[in-house]
Amino acid sequence: MSGFVVDNPAARPSVVPRHLAVIMDGNGRWAQRQHRPRSIGHRAGARAVNLCVDYCLDHGIEALTLFAFSSENWQRPADEVGALMQLFMRALDREVDELHRRGVRLRFVGERSAFAKPLRQRMDRAETTTAGNTRLQLNIAANYGGRWDITQASRKLAEDVSAGRITADTIDEATLASRLSLADLPPPDLFIRTGGDQRISNFLLWQLAYCELWFTDTLWPDLSRETLNGAMHDFASRERRFGKTSEQLVSANSATSGKIA
Repeated sequence: MSGFVVDNPAARPSVVPRHLAVIMDGNGRWAQRQHRPRSIGHRAGARAVNLCVDYCLDHGIEALTLFAFSSENWQRPADEVGALMQLFMRALDREVDELHRRGVRLRFVGERSAFAKPLRQRMDRAETTTAGNTRLQLNIAANYGGRWDITQASRKLAEDVSAGRITADTIDEATLASRLSLADLPPPDLFIRTGGDQRISNFLLWQLAYCELWFTDTLWPDLSRETLNGAMHDFASRERRFGKTSEQLVSANSATSGKIA
């Protein structure tokens, strides 16, 4: 993992999300600007992952979900996909012990059956090794799509109804949400996408319903702590109403602060 650097206290955000979701975009374009193969960009992007993990650990962010490989990315050139798979395996071999030492729980979300057996074995081993850690929940979305997530949750509910474990009239939003990936975590509070595009690209479609969205032109390999600080300060300045009015939030906060513990 990269070196641990403490921010200037004056620059630290006053509020941080419990759960941060990130689309790590721009590796290929970064490599092209360097006149290098796209695989070099993905390698540089892996260093930015280390920086992001460091930042979350430093600031007490509870969960970090990274979109590493979408279900649509299989359509990319075969040599690029192959290089990504090799990068995944090397990263797992290299990083898991250090993540475990630092109290990070590593999980993979997505349809992993499409991956080669050696990679699946490394995924399983990484999850088993870090399963008891609680300092940071690091989720890697690999061969993941938000539509796939909702579909597999719906399939589980259909199987439960067919088996008589539940009845169709008892299914509500909470029931469906409980079958989604990352159901045991709070939904993301802040979504960051690097690389300039302003869309969520089939990532955590259900879970991002009330998430704050933040976009930057910075390419993922150029990520810095200053960039993350900018996102956090912007997040801290936003009023999160969840369908309520500002007046209702003020009233609720006043009532809460007036209670005696």
